[in-house]
Amino acid sequence: MGKLGVVIVAAGKGSRMRSVESKQFLQVGDKPILVHTLELFQRIGAIDFIVLVTGPDDVARCRQYAVRYHISKLHSIVVGGAERQHSVREGLKALPPEVEHVLVHDGVRPFANTKDIIHCWSKAVETGAAVLAVPVKDTIKIVDETGVIRSTPDRRSLWAIQTPQAFRRSLLEQAYEQAERDGFVGTDDAMLVERFGTPVHVVQSDYYNIKITTPEDLPWAEWIAQNVRGED
Repeated sequence: MGKLGVVIVAAGKGSRMRSVESKQFLQVGDKPILVHTLELFQRIGAIDFIVLVTGPDDVARCRQYAVRYHISKLHSIVVGGAERQHSVREGLKALPPEVEHVLVHDGVRPFANTKDIIHCWSKAVETGAAVLAVPVKDTIKIVDETGVIRSTPDRRSLWAIQTPQAFRRSLLEQAYEQAERDGFVGTDDAMLVERFGTPVHVVQSDYYNIKITTPEDLPWAEWIAQNVRGED
């Protein structure tokens, strides 16, 4: 089996966090959120290479994090693009050629369960594409531009998609090339692979694998770090 790489996307500014500092550099416990994420993948034996995608002004401090926190699997740090999709594309280009499968992960999701990550990767090895997800708990409504409810989808068919998302590298690169040719920008990598015509399989995760996006997420993240997902 070829090597396994992970592209960690941490190039966003995080306007929804309403903070001067980008959300991936805010502290949870005694470390920046991004460091928790890097350490998670550093600890996973199956991971061979990490590529970190960040903003142009943050490359130097990310290099310092790698040294300070001993992130030895960090292969390279690259500058992201205007959209998340462009950032992932830059990360894919930076992976060593021997990487056969790739995980794409949000830098502000530090609490993915290691067993779930391995399960997702294994499913991608088997099928080509897999994502972590959880069934939605709430009733979802389709609402029009005037604020009126138009329909209520069956909750049993609805899943909230998380990361990492795992792919055969060649498949993901082909999906990106197709999207680029068509001028299409999707909201996640699975969307590009779906559009390419390849089925994407869901691997059930848990509700602790949160994306830290708004101020309300921070106390919940602190609790998870202290009570559920401390360092292995």
